[in-house]
Amino acid sequence: MMKPIDFVVTWVDGNDPDWFREKMKYQGIDITSGNAENRFRDWGTFRYWFRGVEKFAPWVNRVFLITCGHYPEWLNIEHPKLRLVRHADYMPAECLPTFNSNAIQMFLHRIPDLSEQFVLFDDDCFLTAATTPEDFFVNGVPCDECLLEAINCTDPKDIFPHMMLNNSAVINKHFQKKEVLRRHFSKFINLKYGKDNIRTLLMLPLKYFSGFKDMHLPGSYRKTDMQILWDAEPESLMRTGKNKFRALDDVTTWLMKNWRICNGDFVPRSTKWGKKYELGIDGDVYQAIKTGRWKAICVNDGIPDIDFNMEKKKLCEAFEVLLPGKSSFEI
Repeated sequence: MMKPIDFVVTWVDGNDPDWFREKMKYQGIDITSGNAENRFRDWGTFRYWFRGVEKFAPWVNRVFLITCGHYPEWLNIEHPKLRLVRHADYMPAECLPTFNSNAIQMFLHRIPDLSEQFVLFDDDCFLTAATTPEDFFVNGVPCDECLLEAINCTDPKDIFPHMMLNNSAVINKHFQKKEVLRRHFSKFINLKYGKDNIRTLLMLPLKYFSGFKDMHLPGSYRKTDMQILWDAEPESLMRTGKNKFRALDDVTTWLMKNWRICNGDFVPRSTKWGKKYELGIDGDVYQAIKTGRWKAICVNDGIPDIDFNMEKKKLCEAFEVLLPGKSSFEI
């Protein structure tokens, strides 16, 4: 019998005046790339997240919606598969309030009743074609892509490369790259990764792991994996948990996946199952949504100065083509 798989999605209503006032109390004037306003703005697409789950993953056990306490007015909170979870329900009091997605995700294994196997979504990640449980777990083992990458940066104030470097520092502290490759070479170089193998091959001679490429797509996790990392690196993880906003010394939940990869504890998955798009740059995202080209996509809002209203209109219109009818998660 297949073990249950839950979905976890984090969401914030950037238009909530109470939330905004609370955020401004702590934010001050120091705004980084991880704290810019575009990181919190509402694209009006969250209902399509639920429609995609209902249509393309009807097998899901439960859906855990993580927020500071608010939720969309259109949401059917009586849905039998839905669980509303506040940050205060599972995060330590000393970490609250928080506006740091890394902190919010760092304690997910403490959520009451969450299944051992779960898939973590940011609210910019959507299902756009039919999926099966085996897209995420095979016999209880998470599916993933092992892609080595060199961390690079064009802006010294960009916190995201710093966070990736922090992840790599933890990995290199606990794993010897040469030994990892000796044990799990066939999972590092695998036909399922296609051309991405080329970059990994080029990175192999380096003594240390310089970084792992993440697909920016829904991620497969197990609660025990998170606890293992908490046992190994409590200071690094708690430091992240106490940062009110994403910061230069944060680690991310990608570290949990990287740890599993170094243990060879994953099933290689094709890199063609989904794709990340950058709104305002990748204009083909709208056609990809309409046609359901990928099983999963990320529509990343990383460019502050785009024509937000125009892009939002086109994005919602594309989702309406793919997912036109209300789901049972909507009132």
